[in-house]
Amino acid sequence: MPRPPADVPYGTLDLMVLKTLEQMGPLHGYGIARRIEQVAEGMLALNQGTIYPALLRLEQRGWINSEWGSSENNRRARFYSIAKAGKRQLAAEQQSWAHTVAMMQRMLGDQS
Repeated sequence: MPRPPADVPYGTLDLMVLKTLEQMGPLHGYGIARRIEQVAEGMLALNQGTIYPALLRLEQRGWINSEWGSSENNRRARFYSIAKAGKRQLAAEQQSWAHTVAMMQRMLGDQS
């Protein structure tokens, strides 16, 4: 039986957004959310109340940039891209998560 989509684990959304923008290039908020859900293979659901405050926070920190443009269906949309500071932050967060994952694998692994 498949698991229902979960909430975003604390502390992971910034990393997911930065990684998505690094890999995909500029995207609007809806596109970012759908790409994250696609990569999560249904294990995660993002809504506007989750993604847009995160995008605003990341922009205020200088980790992403935004500009207005036209979406695929010719609607006005704000497109986000990763900034140089965001690339540095992404590298630092990836390293931190790698350490966390390694530690948890040791903690949860076979202790015999």
